[in-house]
Amino acid sequence: MPLRDTSADHAATDRTFQVDLRGLVDLLSHHLYSSPRVYLRELLQNAVDALTARHAVEPHGHFGIRLYADGKVVRVEDDGVGLTEADVHTFLATIGRSSKRAERIAEQRADFIGQFGIGLLSCFLVADEIHVLSRSARTPDAPAVEWRGRGDGSYTVRTLPASARPRPGTTVTLTPRSDAGEWTRPQQVHALARHFGSLLRHPVTFDDGSGGQAAPVNPEPAPWARSFPTPGARSRALAAYGEEVFGFAPLDTIELDLPAVGLKGIACVLPEAVPAGRRHGHRVHVKGMLLSEQAEEILPEWAFFVRCVVDAESLRPTASRESLYEDATLAAVRDALAERLREWIARAAASDPDLLGRFLQTHHLAVKSLAVHDDEILRMLLPWLPFETTDGHTTLDEFARTHRTVLVTSSVEEFRQVAAIASAAGLGVVNGGYTYDRELVHRMPEIRPEVSVADLDPATLTAHLDPVDRETELAAAPYLAQARDALAVFDCDVALRTFQPASAPALLVDSREARHERTRSRLAREQEGGLWGDILGALRQEAPRAQLILNQLNPLVRTAVAIDEPELARTSAEALYGQAVMLSRRPLRPAESSLINRSFLDLLAHALRKDS
Repeated sequence: MPLRDTSADHAATDRTFQVDLRGLVDLLSHHLYSSPRVYLRELLQNAVDALTARHAVEPHGHFGIRLYADGKVVRVEDDGVGLTEADVHTFLATIGRSSKRAERIAEQRADFIGQFGIGLLSCFLVADEIHVLSRSARTPDAPAVEWRGRGDGSYTVRTLPASARPRPGTTVTLTPRSDAGEWTRPQQVHALARHFGSLLRHPVTFDDGSGGQAAPVNPEPAPWARSFPTPGARSRALAAYGEEVFGFAPLDTIELDLPAVGLKGIACVLPEAVPAGRRHGHRVHVKGMLLSEQAEEILPEWAFFVRCVVDAESLRPTASRESLYEDATLAAVRDALAERLREWIARAAASDPDLLGRFLQTHHLAVKSLAVHDDEILRMLLPWLPFETTDGHTTLDEFARTHRTVLVTSSVEEFRQVAAIASAAGLGVVNGGYTYDRELVHRMPEIRPEVSVADLDPATLTAHLDPVDRETELAAAPYLAQARDALAVFDCDVALRTFQPASAPALLVDSREARHERTRSRLAREQEGGLWGDILGALRQEAPRAQLILNQLNPLVRTAVAIDEPELARTSAEALYGQAVMLSRRPLRPAESSLINRSFLDLLAHALRKDS
C-alpha cells in the first residue's frame, strides 16, 4: 500500500525566540563585564557617541556631559544628537536585531567609541528600571520621547506633548537597587567618572546634589596633548603623570606617537626589575575613554620593563569593551610601539650613558631577551650587558679585555663547581646557565672578532690542574683505590692533583648531561631483555663518569690520603664527595643525602672513639 503524504498534517510553524532579560543581564554581569561598575562607562560612552554625532550636525557647537548622583538616583545628561521615537525602538528596545538604518549607522561609526547595542543593558546590573528622556537635534520641531525599560524585559515608550520641549540631547536616569550602593554612592560615581573619563575630549562635570558647584571630571587634556615652555618641563609633566597613574616614579618616560592610528601616550620605564616573562597590564584609552587597565596585548612579551598609558583612535574593542580585539591593526600597533622602545634604547646608548647604565643594571634580563632576536640591539648593547663570570659580575666588554678565550658553562651548577678553581687557573668562564646568557655569549665574536668563545669542557679544566709527582701518586694509590670503590655506586672516578685555591679540598667535575646518560644506561641494564630495555639500549652511549679531583695542596686531603684504615678511608672519601656535591649546589639525589648523613655520623663516631 503506498505511503500517504502527511506533510500537510505536520506543517512547520515559525516561532520567535523568547529573551529572558534577567537571564541575559546575569550573563552579562558574570561572563561579559568584569564588574557592575562598567554601567557608568557604558553611559558615558553612549553620551560621548551622541556628542560626536551632534558635532557632525553642528560642527561649531559647544556641548558637554553632566553627571548627577545624590544617593537616590544616578543621572547622565548629554547635549548629543538625541533620539526620535523610531530611534528609541531601534536602539533601546531591540537586542541583536539589525535594521537597514542601523547598518548604515554602523558603517559610519568610526568616530564612535561604542560598536555594540548592548551597552545600556549594563545599567540593569545596578538598577531595575532605566528611564531615558531624549529629543533629537536633527529635526528642530522634534518632540521629546520618553522610554522606560524594566529588568523583567518590558518597556514603555511615549511621546511627550509639545509643551514639554527640553533642549536636544538625552538624559538617562537610574534608581539604584539597595544592593548596588557600592557602585552608585555619589563619591563612587565621581571616582568612576574620573577613572573612565579623565581623558575624554568633551567636558564632563559631576554634581553630588549638595548645592555646591559641579566639579569637573576631566579638567585638563592628557599631558601629551598639552604645550609646555621647554622640553624639560614636558618631560617632568609626563613623568609626573606616569607616577600619578602607576604609583611609581619612572626611571624614564618614552613618548609614544603613532599618527597612522591616532595613538599618543607614554611608556614608563620601571625603576625596579621584574621577573622574566611577567607581563604588565597597560592602560588603553580609545578616543579618551578608558578601555582597559590590563591590556597586555598592546606590547610584545619582551617589553616587560615598561608600563604604558595610551589613547588611540583606531583600535577595536571587544564586545565587552574591556580589552582589545586581536586584528591586523593591533598587530601593526604592537610592532610600531616595539620599534619606539628600540629607538629609546638606541638613543640612550648613543647619548646618555648614565641612563643606559641605570637601565641595564635594572633590566638587563629584558634587554637580553630582546638581543637574542634583534641583531641591532645585540650589536649595540651586548658588550655592555652584565654577566656572572669568574671575574665577578661584569660586562662582556670588560671581561673580553683580559680573556681572549671565553669559556661558557651550560648550567649554573656547572659554573659553581668550577668557578673558584677556574679563576685561580686564570681561565675566563662565564655562567651560561641563566636565561639567554649562553646563547648571547656565543654571539660575542660577531661584535668582537678578536674574541673566541667555546663551551667549557671538563677536559679543558682538568688540563689546567697540575699533576702530583710520581712518588706522591704511588703513596696515595691505596687510598685512591679505596675511594674509587666507595664512590663506584655514583659512577665517580677519583684522581689526585694540585690546584688553587689550596683551601678547596676537592673538585667534582660532572655535568647534567653526563648524569642523564648514566641514568639511561642504568635503566637499560635494569630493563635488559624487555622492549623498554631495547629502546634504551639503542640510545645508550659510552656513559661519561663523574670525577672527584682531590687537591694535594689541601692539608685535609694530605691527611686523608695517608689513612691506612680501610673503613676510615672509605668514610673520608664519601665525606669529601658529599662536600663537593653540596658546593656544586645542585639538587641532591636520595643516595647522596644518605651518604652525607652516614659519613658525618661515622666520622663523628670515629672521633669520639679516638678521644675516649
